[in-house]
Amino acid sequence: MNITLEEFKRLDIRIGEILNAEKVENADKLLKLEVDFGEFKRQIVAGIAKWHEPKDLVGKRLPFIINLEPRNFKGVESQGMLMAVDGEEKPVLLEPQGDVKAGDKIV
Repeated sequence: MNITLEEFKRLDIRIGEILNAEKVENADKLLKLEVDFGEFKRQIVAGIAKWHEPKDLVGKRLPFIINLEPRNFKGVESQGMLMAVDGEEKPVLLEPQGDVKAGDKIV
């Protein structure tokens, strides 16, 4: 299914710096992330706990979609989505190769 360029432009994809990460209680795959986007912070739930340790994520700057409707996972509200590659064995995180700061918009 194709989308128009205008539909794609509606996505707000920004770099966020992970300030805190912890496992979601009673969930094998879910991590609750506190993410700084420069002018604001968001709580985002990501299904990567089986493959990524919370302590290893703190300080990472990764891309997130931040204009999705909030959604609850195991009673925890997620206010966006972490972007990752669906690797063969595990989700692969997308890390910028240059100097980027929290809040930088992906265009």
